[in-house]
Amino acid sequence: MIWSPVLSTQLTLRGISKSYADHLVLDQVSLSVRPGERVGIVGENGSGKSTLLRLVAGLDRPDDGEIVVAAGGGIGHLGQTLGLPPAHTVRHAVDAALADLRAMESRMRELEADLTEGRLAEYGDLLSVYQARGGYEADARVEAALHGLGLAHLDRDRTLGSLSGGEQARLGLACVLAADPEMMLLDEPTNHLDADAMNWLEERLRAHTGTVLAVSHDRHFLDRVATSILEVEGGAVARFGGGYTGYLAEQAAARQRWEQAYAGWCEEIRRIEEFAATTAHRVAPGRAIKDNNKMAYDRAAGRVQNSVAGRVRQATERLRRLREAPVPEPPAPLRFAGRFDAGTVDGPLVELRDVRVGDRLAVRAFTVEPGSRLLVSGPNGAGKTTFLRVLAGDLEPDHGVVRRRGRIGYLPQESVFTSPGLTVVEAFAEGRAGYPAEHRERLLSLGLFRADGLDTPVGALSVGQRRRLALARLLTGEADLLLLDEPTNHLSLTLVEELEQALHAYRGAIVAVSHDRTLRDGFDGTAIQIDHLLKEIK
Repeated sequence: MIWSPVLSTQLTLRGISKSYADHLVLDQVSLSVRPGERVGIVGENGSGKSTLLRLVAGLDRPDDGEIVVAAGGGIGHLGQTLGLPPAHTVRHAVDAALADLRAMESRMRELEADLTEGRLAEYGDLLSVYQARGGYEADARVEAALHGLGLAHLDRDRTLGSLSGGEQARLGLACVLAADPEMMLLDEPTNHLDADAMNWLEERLRAHTGTVLAVSHDRHFLDRVATSILEVEGGAVARFGGGYTGYLAEQAAARQRWEQAYAGWCEEIRRIEEFAATTAHRVAPGRAIKDNNKMAYDRAAGRVQNSVAGRVRQATERLRRLREAPVPEPPAPLRFAGRFDAGTVDGPLVELRDVRVGDRLAVRAFTVEPGSRLLVSGPNGAGKTTFLRVLAGDLEPDHGVVRRRGRIGYLPQESVFTSPGLTVVEAFAEGRAGYPAEHRERLLSLGLFRADGLDTPVGALSVGQRRRLALARLLTGEADLLLLDEPTNHLSLTLVEELEQALHAYRGAIVAVSHDRTLRDGFDGTAIQIDHLLKEIK
């Protein structure tokens, strides 16, 4: 493997493979990124997106293949953690991010103390690089990044251990942006950002003259920032031009090609089966035996029988080959199975009166009527998840009355299954009537799992796979009310698009909590702020 920084921004991967234990994450991946591109990297949890960034950053080494990184203006990597001791301060984090510039500045001060002719050339070269890297503006960029990401209040002497997880994540992002490297490698940069901070980040990255590779599930971010998309799936990486819009268009075109291929396969099977049952048995295809040549056909009976048998064998062999390599039927678009006949529920589905949960939730009065659609917004820690758990009956309040009617389907923010030894299909079928074969067929029809994954223990599933399993149970269970806590978390982008369409078609009631800006922009219901619900009970 070669990891070689050279002069201008460019990235090339040739035949990269990477495994952890017995799990192959990336398999013979080859790709290139042009200078100035802004690449969005998408895929399921555990597909290898973060691994790809770490390999490019030089933090991990591939098992096989070659990486050529050309970034004379530096490489900045935003991981999922700061990677610094909790006793370090905000100042330490900033200095670590600007270490290259700080080192250049220190060396220039040394040279300035004695600018002899022999040292003048070194000083001139160093000054040129320092200016090109924006060294004189570095501290101003620090202030701008901290302010833009909502961290202007942080004292530089605050220890990292005293910061919240969200503050640490935003500080890490601010440090990378302040360093302004030529190539930025960002892992989920929009996590923990409010709307103002996300808008600031998008404008900052759009103005960046270097190259950006960003792992993200935020569709609004990808649509505004990415000029191309890399999808990591099954060890492979596929490239889509035209940004997120181009990615969606190609996904739709791929779906159409799949549907056409499946229809063609079915038609070929039908045609050959019909041929084998009828036409192949005729003495001459399309021509009946005439009375005046019957004796001639009788004299050649052996030849005719051989001809018929040959055609039947050819048709049978063709059928065998087609069925050995079938084109699988594309799964139907996601849809909810609930029946919503008029009069199913008499009165509100859920009523809350004078409800309190510790210091996290206090609601004077709230009702969910049949068919209502509510989107709850608010900052992290404001009580949105607690509110949904009370509505679902997953959490009993310390005080107040909760009444529920009808069928409730609940998708919590984190999908937890209490029996990790159960297989996927067993967990899907748990508590439901029917035969094992019926459950397998129903689960496969959703397109959320492949057949070879149905017998995997739930305890071995990734976060995204557990989310798919919880979603499968929700989709196939009948409900008058859906309670959804961050429903797009941990799902692939194409699956999120399908889920949104299913929600649009759903005719029951919905109460959803989401930070997904695209979902919120397209939500066909009423948006409410959590702080409008949280009122002190006097």
